[in-house]
Amino acid sequence: MTSYFPRHGDHRYRVSHYDLNLTYRVQANRLDGTARLTVTAADALGVLELDFGRLRVGTVTVDGTFARHTHAQGKLRVTLPRPLSPGERAGVEVRYSGRPVPVPSPWGGLGWEELTDGALVAGQPIGAPSWFPCNDRPDDKASYRISVTTRSPYQAIANGVLMATRRSAGNTTWVYEQAEPMASYLASVQIGRYQISPSGGSRLAHPARLATRVRHDFARQSQMMALFGDLFGPYPFTGYTVVVVDDDLEIPVEAQGMSIFGRNHVDGVRGSERLIAHELAHQWFGNSLTVACWQDIWLQEGFACYAEWLWSEASGSLPAGEHARRWHHRLALAPQDFVLADPGPSALFDDRVYKRGALTLHALRSAMGDEAFFPALRAWTAEHRHGTVTTREFAGHVQRHTPRPVEPLLSAWLYDVALPALP
Repeated sequence: MTSYFPRHGDHRYRVSHYDLNLTYRVQANRLDGTARLTVTAADALGVLELDFGRLRVGTVTVDGTFARHTHAQGKLRVTLPRPLSPGERAGVEVRYSGRPVPVPSPWGGLGWEELTDGALVAGQPIGAPSWFPCNDRPDDKASYRISVTTRSPYQAIANGVLMATRRSAGNTTWVYEQAEPMASYLASVQIGRYQISPSGGSRLAHPARLATRVRHDFARQSQMMALFGDLFGPYPFTGYTVVVVDDDLEIPVEAQGMSIFGRNHVDGVRGSERLIAHELAHQWFGNSLTVACWQDIWLQEGFACYAEWLWSEASGSLPAGEHARRWHHRLALAPQDFVLADPGPSALFDDRVYKRGALTLHALRSAMGDEAFFPALRAWTAEHRHGTVTTREFAGHVQRHTPRPVEPLLSAWLYDVALPALP
């Protein structure tokens, strides 16, 4: 299968753990970092190629020994002091510094971005190398420890559980541990002047002046969490944090155990509530269950879009069937020029992919019936918890949960260019 991003990722090795120690100066947009990677060779390995953006590399060591390296065109190539045999492990340390800039992409800059007064990370799909050296492919999931030091007026929020905070000379260090495996594009750091508010077992981080709006607009998030727990299975992570930045964002940003919204997404009347449901659903579909390759993006975005419709139905607004009917009508009027299970890089985040993915699930639900469909979804998230998934695996999975043949239905929705009729 052809990679959508052939310059990102390397299948000759895997990373089981990242230990990132970062110091960030907000006003100067200056990042100093030390990344320690635990690497295991899949093939015989003499040179390690890491994805890494435009930050300046200082030293590289492998198991404590200085290693020769070159850094150009988004690749940090490290000559290993001793070649690794398949299955052998090594510890790689990279020290680096500079002004982080986003990775160019068809969707604009991705990764570390300056805010008016702080920073955020928006990594999907190839933005992780903007701030740390990594094996940037979605199926290479690892545990993380992320330590961030910045000036004390600022909060630093990263994936996982906050393990410690230390204050010294006007700075604060925040240490987070993400034990559950995480793809590199989902690793995230948010830095800003935030107030922390508890919200039904979750955390809300937001500018103090937006407190009333944020608490109102996210007040039903705990109900969403309960609904999705019933429909999809238990929430897959230790905690969930929502960050509302004091800047406008075009769209919310997904990260593992975290979602990031712009101030424009909180209006005090829940005008963006469907997006709250969408980003929360990604904790199951995208973060716990991550696509093994980007061709299968519908397994993340189609599921999150369908979760919007399920929340609408459960909260007394339009039922999922009415959303499906309206969106099917709209898509029928749009160009039919992609295949859902392999839409191509240019259509990766096309709204038609999202909506056709949701329609696929609604068609499957209609064919299977709720008594089979939702138990199949719960089994899907349980069997692949914290792993990677493919379209082929999903098709085989749902067939095992119903006596009715679903292959013709799924084949039409996933692999035909023409839009099928709704059941």
